[in-house]
Parts: sequence; C-alpha cells; structure tokens
Amino acid sequence: MRAPDELRETVEVALAELDFHPSLGGLEAPLRYALDGGGKRIRPVICLATAEAAGGRVEDALPSALAVELVHTFSLVHDDLPALDDDDERRGRPSLH
Repeated sequence: MRAPDELRETVEVALAELDFHPSLGGLEAPLRYALDGGGKRIRPVICLATAEAAGGRVEDALPSALAVELVHTFSLVHDDLPALDDDDERRGRPSLH
C-alpha cells in the first residue's frame, strides 16, 4: 500500500491537471483559486487508501477521490459567503467571494 503522503501527492498532481469543461468560461480561474488553496486532502486520500486496501487500483479510484475533494472544497467556498460565515480568509488567503 502507498503511504498517505504519496497518495496526497497523487491527488495534488491530478487536481493540477484537472481539465474543466470549456462551458465554465470565466469560472475556471475562481475554481483553480479555490482548489489551489491547499489543505490536507484527507478525504481523497482516505478514498484512495480504502480503494487500495480493498484490492482496487488507485488510478481507478482517482476520479471518485477528486469528486470528493471538489465537493468538500466548494462546501468551504459556500461556507465563507456573506449569507453564512462571511469569512474574509480561508487557509491564509482571501476568501473566494
């Protein structure tokens, strides 16, 4: 089994290479900003480690792991909105809003 740091690096590389659909237009930059904010990536790492522990391949589980991270990241964006927490910072950087 791969070490958590190796799985985290796999997630980071895959997120950096994620190809957003052209229909998103000007939303790609804010999406990248939110994803590039860092974080421990615990959720996708657990997803990949679980797949591997069950006999699966990390590469096959990667799309699901990325989906989990996308949902989590954008739940943080949502949480920072003025109608909710109205946080000005997230992970040491200005909030997306």
